[in-house]
Amino acid sequence: MSTKNVILGVSGSIACYKAAELASRLTQSGRNVHVVMTKHATEFVTPLTFQTLSRNPVTTGIFDEKESWHPGHIALADSADLLLIAPASANTIAKLACGIADDALTSIALATLAPLLIAPAMNGKMWMHAATQENVARLKSRGARFIGPEEGLLACGYEGIGRLWETVGILEEAGKILCAQ
Repeated sequence: MSTKNVILGVSGSIACYKAAELASRLTQSGRNVHVVMTKHATEFVTPLTFQTLSRNPVTTGIFDEKESWHPGHIALADSADLLLIAPASANTIAKLACGIADDALTSIALATLAPLLIAPAMNGKMWMHAATQENVARLKSRGARFIGPEEGLLACGYEGIGRLWETVGILEEAGKILCAQ
């Protein structure tokens, strides 16, 4: 059995701290984890946290690759067995739905043939907004899989839907996708 490559996309949400646990547990389970953070995600958690937990360099920009002529984001896209975006903000979901590739994460998403698993996390009003729901439907129609969000107390102080799905559930779903390959 070969080691599976997981690209863990982390977008700007207070739930970024839970992505650190995902990176750690995926690495501990023998997966080769490469974390790709949006600029907004780096406002919540530092790349060093993910570098330490994944044991791989963290990509924060589309021009990060300095080791070879081959663009780093394309190399990651080509090597991926799974692109897991957790947390996925409304902004990132909208970019994915519209095919906007203006950062490393969205560029990798556009360039990979790997399955896409999205774990949204945002304010409940943002999740329920018609634009977000249309974007989710568009991505699902293209084969993207979603897990969550779930209901509960949100960081913004509201009670409702929008919480990142429990990390155990995200790991289970990721494992199912990887085992099916």
